[in-house]
Amino acid sequence: MGNTVGTRSADLIDGVADVRSQLYPMLLDGQWVEAQEGGESEVTTPARRGEVIARVPASGANDVDRAVAAARRAQPAWAAEHFKVRSRALARIADDIEARAEELARLTALDTGNALRTQARPEVATLVDLFRYFAGVAGEVKGTVLPAGEGQLQYTRREPLGVVAAILPWNSPLMIAGFKIPAALVAGNTMVAKPAEDAPLSLLLLAEICQEHLPPGVLNMLTGRGRVCGNALVEHADVDKVSFTGSTEVGRLVAQQAGHRLAPTSLELGGKNPAIVFPDAVDDDLIDGLLLATRFHRQGQSCTSGSRLLVHADVHDEVMDGLVKKLGDLVVGDPLDEASDMGAIINETQFCGVRDYIADGCSQPGVKLALGGLPPSDGPLSEGYYHVPTVFDAVEPNWRIAREEIFGPVLVVTPWRDVDEAIRLANDTNYGLAAFVWSSDLNRALTTAHRIEAGWVQVNQGGGQVIGQSYGGVKQSGMGREVSLEGMLEGFTHTKQVNVRLSA
Repeated sequence: MGNTVGTRSADLIDGVADVRSQLYPMLLDGQWVEAQEGGESEVTTPARRGEVIARVPASGANDVDRAVAAARRAQPAWAAEHFKVRSRALARIADDIEARAEELARLTALDTGNALRTQARPEVATLVDLFRYFAGVAGEVKGTVLPAGEGQLQYTRREPLGVVAAILPWNSPLMIAGFKIPAALVAGNTMVAKPAEDAPLSLLLLAEICQEHLPPGVLNMLTGRGRVCGNALVEHADVDKVSFTGSTEVGRLVAQQAGHRLAPTSLELGGKNPAIVFPDAVDDDLIDGLLLATRFHRQGQSCTSGSRLLVHADVHDEVMDGLVKKLGDLVVGDPLDEASDMGAIINETQFCGVRDYIADGCSQPGVKLALGGLPPSDGPLSEGYYHVPTVFDAVEPNWRIAREEIFGPVLVVTPWRDVDEAIRLANDTNYGLAAFVWSSDLNRALTTAHRIEAGWVQVNQGGGQVIGQSYGGVKQSGMGREVSLEGMLEGFTHTKQVNVRLSA
């Protein structure tokens, strides 16, 4: 049954008719199973206004109990293995992901609406690198010996937490899974992972690949609704750690639920990230860097999107001319089309939410709509959940579009003249995930970067994470770090102190 998911994903990608009758089972204790309760849920594609493409189990509390129990049974033996065993397993998984990269990428594009060329394929490549990175640092889960004299042996051990619940988002499901799954497994934990109900298919295929190289119960992948399956995982007494990526609103609930039983949590939440442009920064690379920072290739559906552009007034017009032209040239269309730069918004709720923010922005007095606007109401793009790149200029910092995370292809622009004003605007937010600074004066750029309240600041570039960096936010953008050795040790192990009195 292990090949069922892959075979069906290929059928979906090729456009086989009547796929809505197909059920993707979920992985529990090494077996592909349906839900004991809850029935099934439909999976839709945003590329064609919610057309049903498959069905998945809608797991409930009993299914969560079974998965957690399986992970608990498997954990002692998995933790007891030599680190080389876990390292080799991750390395082999990475090889198999790479071998099936195109299949994963095309399924991701269909499932999430992310464009194949600009987003889905790079996401799979990042997933491969994440598994290889954590395979490479497996031997670093180690302690220290303290110099306590001849009569004492005092040392520490880095031990796994136990059973980890990973609750994954829909915007970049494979990449975020790569932040969590290999890091937790290589440290000796076992896992129960839950994909977002809007984008479970590529993660089920990832589970199929992983299962070929892991003992039963080490990785379990449950599908289901957040309010049922997700809540049951967060509240489960035998879950030792909850790792969540999603909205700040839901993250607060996760923290409250896990906090009742004092379970450790890591939360990677929302962002309203500033991009500060100094007047000396305008060169051939700036506009391309700003495009990357907007994450418009992911329809702006990224918590690290540089969605607030703070540009010096002296170069405002020049920067706007170049950026609007660049964004206006982006091709929006079918995510499986090689020509598409941007794909579709994940679902109708998110599509309507982005539309409402755009309508609110258009209604503000003095606003300038530099590009885009409301989504097309006719033509090919009206057949799916497609928004076009939208840029608002002369935005006041107290407007909703400047303060709330839109999670769509919407950029707000505010000019400034004094650097203290720019930093005040950058920090005037409840969020603190990412930020971007552009200046040819490195001293000024770094001084500014150090004053910004964010967990991750990029200088003169807008690209994505570098594997090995500690990634995470401050303020209401979350707690904990991922993507790094330090994040793995802090997030998925604890320190045990052992003191031994030696005989004289």
